Amino acid sequence: MDVKKVAVIGGGTMGNGIAHVFAMNDISVNLIETKQEFADKAVATIEKNLDRMVKKEKIDEAKKSATMDGISIFLDVEEGVKDVDLVVEAVPENFEIKKTVWEKVDKAAPDHAILGSNTSSISITKLAALTSRPEKFIGMHFFNPVPVMKLVEIVRGLQTDDETYEIVKEASEKLNKVPVPVNDAPGFVSNRVLMPMINEAIFCVGEGVATAEHVDEVMKLGMAHPMGPLRLADFIGLDVCLDILNVLYEGFKDPKYRPAPLLVKMVDAGKLGNKTGEGFYTYD
Repeated sequence: MDVKKVAVIGGGTMGNGIAHVFAMNDISVNLIETKQEFADKAVATIEKNLDRMVKKEKIDEAKKSATMDGISIFLDVEEGVKDVDLVVEAVPENFEIKKTVWEKVDKAAPDHAILGSNTSSISITKLAALTSRPEKFIGMHFFNPVPVMKLVEIVRGLQTDDETYEIVKEASEKLNKVPVPVNDAPGFVSNRVLMPMINEAIFCVGEGVATAEHVDEVMKLGMAHPMGPLRLADFIGLDVCLDILNVLYEGFKDPKYRPAPLLVKMVDAGKLGNKTGEGFYTYD
C-alpha cells in the first residue's frame, strides 16, 4: 500500500512538525485538533517554519504554498480519519487521553488504514490492544524539531505484522527520515537511554553537586554533546520528561528510573522549560 493521505491527531510541538514533513513531501494531511484556536496556532507554526526554510533557500515559495495547501484542518476525529491510509497520533503522553482517541479512530478509520502512535514511552502493544486491528498498529516516534531531526524510531508491538512495518518504513523514507526498528519495551531505545541521563543530571543539581549550567558544560565539553542534558530537558518539556520517567519506573519497577525530587517540584511549580519561559534556564 502506498501512503497517499495521512491524519495527524494533535497539532502541538510534535504534531505540527509531523504534519509539516508529510505535507512537504506531497502526502496530503488531515490535521486534527480539538479547538479552532489550537488548529490556527499549529498552522501558524508550520507557516513560520516554512518561511524560515524559504529564507535559508532550502525550499522556494512555490513549495511553501504547495505544503500549506496540502494541509486540511478538522475539529472532529471521526471525520478527519475516515479517508486516510495512515493515522499518526501525537496527543499528550497520557494513556487515558490516547485511549479515548484510539477508540474513536478504530471505529472511523478505513479497514486498510495503519494506526501509528508518536508516543515516546507508552507500550505500543498496550495501545494496539485498544483497537480491533493490533496487527496494523505501530509506533512512529519522531524527534523534535521534526522537520530537522532525521530519526524515526519505528516500534513494533507484539502483534504488529511485517506488512505494516514495511509500509511505515517506506513512508518514513519518503519523508527523508531514517527509520530504525525497535521492539516494544518501556521507553523503547531512545528514552530508555536518554531519560536516566537527564534524571541523573537533575539529581546533581538537586544535591548541589553543580549548577545546571556547569552540568551542561561538562557534558558538552567532555562528552561532545551538542546540547547539555538540562537544556535538552527544558526543550523537551520537564512535564514530558517526568511522564516518561514515570512510565519507565512503572514498566520496569526498577528504582534507577525514580524521578528526581527536584524534577517533580519544578513540574508542580509549573516550571516546564521553554514552553513556560522557565525551567533550568529562563527564556523570552
